[in-house]
Amino acid sequence: MNQSPNQHGLAYRSCSLFAMSVIMIVALGATASYVNADQQRPNILWISCEDISPNLGCYGDKHAITPNLDRLAKQGARFDRAFTPAGVCAVVRSSVITGMYAPAIGSQHMRSLIIPPAPVKAFAEYLRAAGYFTTNRSKTDYQFAPTESIWDRQGNEHKDWRERPDPEQPFFSVVNLTVCHESQIRHGEAKHAEVIEKIGSENQHDPVVVGATLPAYLPNTASARKNWAWYHDNITLMDQMAGEILNRLEKDGLAENTLVVFWSDHGMGMPRGKRWIYDSGTLVPMIMRWPGKIAEGSTREDLVNTVDLAPTMLSVAGLNVPDYMQGRILIGEQRQPEPSHLFFHRDRMDEAIELQRGVRDRRWKYIRNYQPNIPYSQHIDYMDQMPTMQDWRRLSAAQRLVGGQNNWFKSPKPIEELYDTKNDPWELKNLAEDPQHAQRLITMRQAAEDLQERLGDTGMIPEAVLMEEMKPGGTTPVTERPSIDTVGDNLTLTCATGGSSIVYQIKRGDQWGRWNLFTKPIKRPKTGDQIRVKACRLGYRDSEVITENLR
Repeated sequence: MNQSPNQHGLAYRSCSLFAMSVIMIVALGATASYVNADQQRPNILWISCEDISPNLGCYGDKHAITPNLDRLAKQGARFDRAFTPAGVCAVVRSSVITGMYAPAIGSQHMRSLIIPPAPVKAFAEYLRAAGYFTTNRSKTDYQFAPTESIWDRQGNEHKDWRERPDPEQPFFSVVNLTVCHESQIRHGEAKHAEVIEKIGSENQHDPVVVGATLPAYLPNTASARKNWAWYHDNITLMDQMAGEILNRLEKDGLAENTLVVFWSDHGMGMPRGKRWIYDSGTLVPMIMRWPGKIAEGSTREDLVNTVDLAPTMLSVAGLNVPDYMQGRILIGEQRQPEPSHLFFHRDRMDEAIELQRGVRDRRWKYIRNYQPNIPYSQHIDYMDQMPTMQDWRRLSAAQRLVGGQNNWFKSPKPIEELYDTKNDPWELKNLAEDPQHAQRLITMRQAAEDLQERLGDTGMIPEAVLMEEMKPGGTTPVTERPSIDTVGDNLTLTCATGGSSIVYQIKRGDQWGRWNLFTKPIKRPKTGDQIRVKACRLGYRDSEVITENLR
């Protein structure tokens, strides 16, 4: 792909054009239109976890102790080719919550605070605007700060769907489980003893036994085996917690009309898993159960991406999907066909500069290294705290690695990589220079470039230039002050900032209510009450809060 930085800058600035035929986002807030206003709207429950590959019993991991998720898979569909577009949490979550690939909105660099294009909303806000009760417990690691317009309840101090004011109101609840995060693989003996106490010593994984399935690119050291065993122990605990959530849903009599989605934010938190776009960093478990809508015990072999989650949830809720969203609808009456390729990207990871792009079909993986002079093995302080990583570096320095264990220390990197994931699941044998695969290399390379063009890949712009376009002078803009107007017996709230939403509170007596999302004129409360109003936009600072007495 040959585009100048200026052309790519235009690609970013024109992102708003993707929404020309989208559900209109106006000063009244996020509005949504229905595909079928008469259909029964299902509840939606997400159980998301962190930093795991498909190391569950239902995926064939012989060391897994995951009875609850295995049961969930038997009751619904297991997705065998579900991927994340990147290998790190916040970058992936920015694409999940918007339904857009991170390089399309500029959120590809880890730990940056971006401003998405004006029409782009967190998809949960569309659900809330359409009458869903939306809750999140509790991660909002989106590469931009969440706004009050997205969630009815946020944080750890709430009871998810149980706090609905009306028991008939449909809900979208996210419960994120953090016990299998990378940091919990190396959390120390005392902390891990607490994990074992919860799962039972009979379920503790023996490092010697699980060491037989250690990824082939890692050195089989005592530390690596221990980290691998702890990784599996943490998954056992996560499964236990998932079971408790599912039991609560069942106890409340809600299981039959609830779409349950289980997924991980990227692949395993082990070295060369998390942060990388190999399958070890992007292939994830995904399970969906929707009684009467998804066949029990079914498996899906098609290519699936977590970017698909946003449009899928809007569709099953009976809402039209904004045209700017870049995923596809995975289930239900509006299900869309499988793409020929999935797109992957790796950009700055904390302090390490990197630029990789990749594509995958059902079997073949292609990776383009735009900075081959930079080794795979750059130091990242957080990553290097893992004992396995320390062993890997030590043995490399001592020239004691064997076979594919050496690949990660190659310098320079190859410009292109091509892998047959069917016969080489750990992606250790690069076939890019094999004449036998020359035509496949050309096909995959073209697919990668086509997707970069189509998505408007802002990764081709230096990060400093991209951020200057979003925030000139490094200043975060402020959402403009909203207006409160009376029209007959109703209050209308407006804001001049493009892409903004408006939230409000009503004070009755001495009590302020919670923030409500403004989507239509409010019936004027009785005299003596007060109203607070503020406007917000993703990536912007909130407006000042306006308080008015209602007379």
